[in-house]
Amino acid sequence: LFLPLPVLALYARSLPDYSPQMFGVAMGAYGLTQAIFQLPFGAWSDRIGRKPLITAGLALFAIGSLIGALAHSLVWVAIARAVQGVGAVSAAVTALLADLTRSEVRTRAMAIVGISIGLSFVAALVLAPVLDARIGVPGIFVVMLGLALAGIAVLHLAVPAEPERHGGADGRTLRELLQIAVRGDLAWLYFGIFALHFIVTSTFMSVPMVMRDELAIPSAEHSKVYLGVFLASIIGTVPLVMRTDRSAGAGALFLWAILLLGLSEALLGADHLHLWAVLTALTLFFAVFNYLEARLPALLTLAAGQAERGAALGVFSVAQTLGIAAGGFVGGRLLAVFGNPGVFWGSAVMAVFWAALAGRTLGRPAK
Repeated sequence: LFLPLPVLALYARSLPDYSPQMFGVAMGAYGLTQAIFQLPFGAWSDRIGRKPLITAGLALFAIGSLIGALAHSLVWVAIARAVQGVGAVSAAVTALLADLTRSEVRTRAMAIVGISIGLSFVAALVLAPVLDARIGVPGIFVVMLGLALAGIAVLHLAVPAEPERHGGADGRTLRELLQIAVRGDLAWLYFGIFALHFIVTSTFMSVPMVMRDELAIPSAEHSKVYLGVFLASIIGTVPLVMRTDRSAGAGALFLWAILLLGLSEALLGADHLHLWAVLTALTLFFAVFNYLEARLPALLTLAAGQAERGAALGVFSVAQTLGIAAGGFVGGRLLAVFGNPGVFWGSAVMAVFWAALAGRTLGRPAK
């Protein structure tokens, strides 16, 4: 999922139909179709089974990857990403994991999945520039195709058979999902994951171009930059996590993390012409991004009751993918009108708005 993120900006500039707006569509198309199909795929898996739906989703992702490998225009790259996004299997995968695990180990299993997703994000940042230098973005789409087919093979050869089911009697109605989506104690968390992924998507529309065009760092060397700032960022992430677990002021710490995310974007907007400034901003960005990415779902599972936790996580996933879509669409417009600084300052404004909303919610007395 993450492999195109660090390299698509540079590749898009080489295509004949490049425009900032079209690039934004290519970045956001995946998130939009993911958001549209996330809940239906989860509901359909209740009726016809998890494995058939996951297989279909991975097959769609493979088809989208093939389209991307053959694409010679940004329009077709956008179509490829949109088709990949139709394979929205995360809800079905989570449901299958729940089906196949005992209650006493389920939380641990979910945590392992979350860790693997986080590691894949880091691996993509490091590996994508290396792969781009050797096989190009079309080759990266071929790698994605191979991984999708490998996922289908693992699903059917290594994952145990799912338990029998008898229709979708346990599925929630649309009205019930809407009630969960607008619950005041959950809505600010939905907006939080939306804002976080809006920011990360729009940021990586400009960071690769800044490093290549403004800092004269060859694209093949970007992986070293990402790896270096990510390793340095751990020094900041670990204390945030430890203080959250041990401190009664976890709400204030959460707010500070959002504001620090906005500060990292403001630093990029104010000075992205000097290497030390960009490295400092990216290190701060990753330190708080890693913390917030882990903290938001944890807060959601605490706020949602056990009976509504699954549905709330489904809405949460939709909000996340809508953030990816909006980050691409709005980021493309900001890039067209204001250039790279506009993208960074727009992300900073989003972080400030998020902090204001979170502060207002956290400041309310508990009922």
